[in-house]
Order: sequence, then C-alpha cells, then structure tokens
Amino acid sequence: MELYNQLKGLADKIEQLKDKIDTEESTKHAFTLPFINILGYDTFNPTEVVPEFTADLGLKKGEKVDYAIFQEGSPILIIECKHWKQNLNVFNSQLFRYFHVTKTRFALLTNGIIYRFYTDLEETNKMDEKPFLEFDITKLKENTVKEIEKFHKSKFDVSKIVDNASNLKYTREVKSLIDHELSEPSQDFVKLFANRAYNGRLTAKVMNEFTDIVGKAFNQIIGEKVNDRLNSALSSEQEKQQAEEQIEEQSKSKVDTTEEEMEGFQIVVAILRRKIGKERIVHRDTQSYFGILLDDNNRKPICRLHLNGGVKYISLFDEKKNEMKQKIESIDDIYKYEKQLLATLEYYDND
Repeated sequence: MELYNQLKGLADKIEQLKDKIDTEESTKHAFTLPFINILGYDTFNPTEVVPEFTADLGLKKGEKVDYAIFQEGSPILIIECKHWKQNLNVFNSQLFRYFHVTKTRFALLTNGIIYRFYTDLEETNKMDEKPFLEFDITKLKENTVKEIEKFHKSKFDVSKIVDNASNLKYTREVKSLIDHELSEPSQDFVKLFANRAYNGRLTAKVMNEFTDIVGKAFNQIIGEKVNDRLNSALSSEQEKQQAEEQIEEQSKSKVDTTEEEMEGFQIVVAILRRKIGKERIVHRDTQSYFGILLDDNNRKPICRLHLNGGVKYISLFDEKKNEMKQKIESIDDIYKYEKQLLATLEYYDND
C-alpha cells in the first residue's frame, strides 16, 4: 500500500508538471529520478545509481545509457529515458545495443509516464523485442504495483523476476490478442465457433453472419458476467448491512440514552444545519458509543460520542472513514470540531 501511495503521488505530480517540462533532462529529473528513489535506490550515491553509464559496443565508443542501477558492484537494471512527449517505439533498438554489452538482465525504457521493462527470455544476453512489463504510471492497477515492487531494492531477486517475466509477457500478449479478436474477430476465430454451431457449409455469407454473431455473443457474455459480479457484490453488501442493523436493533434494548448524549446530538445538529436539513441527521445509541449518522445510514458516520466513561471523547472521520478519537472535557468542546464535522458532509457528497 505504501508503494502504491508513493507511485500515486508521483503520478499526481506528473499530471501537474508535464506541460511545463520542455526537455529530456527535465523529464529525467522531475519524473524518472523520483521513480528510481521510490524503488529504494539512492540517486545521490554514484555506486548505486550511475548516470551516463558507459555501454561501448566494439569499435563504437562513447555509447552511454542514461542510468544504471548497481547492486554489489554489478549493474542490475539499465535505464534509457526520453522526453515525456516522445513515442518510445522508435527507441527499442538503441536500448537493445546497450543491453547486449552490459551484464544486466533487465532494461527499462521510459519517458517518465510509460515504463517498459525488458529481459532476455528468448535468447541469452539479447534483449527481447517486446517488454514483459509495461504500464502507464498515471493509470496504475493494483496487480501492476505488485510487479513493480519486485524491482524495489529490498525485494530485488533476479531469479524470481525472470521466472515470472515469461508468464507476464505471454499473458500480456494473449490479452492483447483476445482484445483484438473481440473488437475485430479474425476468420480463424469465427470459424472455431461457426464449425461447432452451424451444421451447413460455411459460405462467405454464413461467415459474414457469424462474424457479427461471434462479436455480439462475446460482448454479451462479458457484460453478463460483469453484471453477475456486481449483483453478487451488492447482494453481499446488503446482507452485511442488514446483519449489522439487526445487531444494532438487538443491542438497543440494552442501551440507555443519557440526557448528556442528547445534548451532544443537538450541538452536532446545530453545527450541521448550516449545510443540510436536520431531518438528515440521525442518532443511533449503542452499548459502546452514541453514533450520529447522515441519512440514517451506518455507512455515513458523522461522528461518535463517548460520554459514559471516566474520560469523554468524540470520534471524527476522514475521507476514507478512518476513525480519529479526540479527548473532550465537556460536550461544549464539540464546537471546537465544527470544521471537521462540516468537512465530513463533503466526503459523502463526493461519493
């Protein structure tokens, strides 16, 4: 989760700054070096991150790759960086040459936004033409972050990455083929299903009909599976909420709401009425705390009052519904948290 948050922070920075980045050098300093830092490598340590690493090839001298990351005196990853606006497809051959003359098993080609990781799965010490891992840092997915984490200094293991690289690479290739077949079914793909579904001769007319049928059928079945998953998740969420509400109802008979708790509730209502009607502010008393909710929905807690113990507290919530307890001397101290209480309403308005 920490790595995801760091990468998300860099992605947000990129979105804010990219239109002001005019050169390749600026791209390196603003986007690529922070990424290397996030992976745990010290960009100020020349024994760990080597800029302008020499990669001479035969009689051709002066060839340099932008960065090389070292561990135990050997390069483990070479990095070639381009300006963020540049298309990376035209630079594979350049990185290919560098890879051949270094001892590394991994190479990274990036423009600070798109990252492509390569290795030598098909022929030893010869960089593959296609990357085994590619991502856009501004559109990160959870499973991608798990793969990026394997390049972190604390996790780096050549064997594990190489063993997994083949699976990643060919899974990516198959996904790309499937995506293409779904959008533009090939004749072979259509024949696979037409031969099984149709008993007659596969004339050109029949194939045209089945091309449309196969495309529609696949899109329909994908849509149905997505709906099934959503409905299943919604049903589980509703069952969970109903169970929680039943538990609350059962505990109500054991709860004695105090005058002080009701006074605290009225203070919260007075604060929140500046933005919403009082009918939307509801209290639910439990054995553990006196809860105040928006729209009588326990998924929308506004605050919780803990007034019956020796020490009094108010619990506030951030935008991720993390609970934060604050000690109070009396219910009048609730007014001190006016700003936080009003902010809580905005979190739910954004849901």
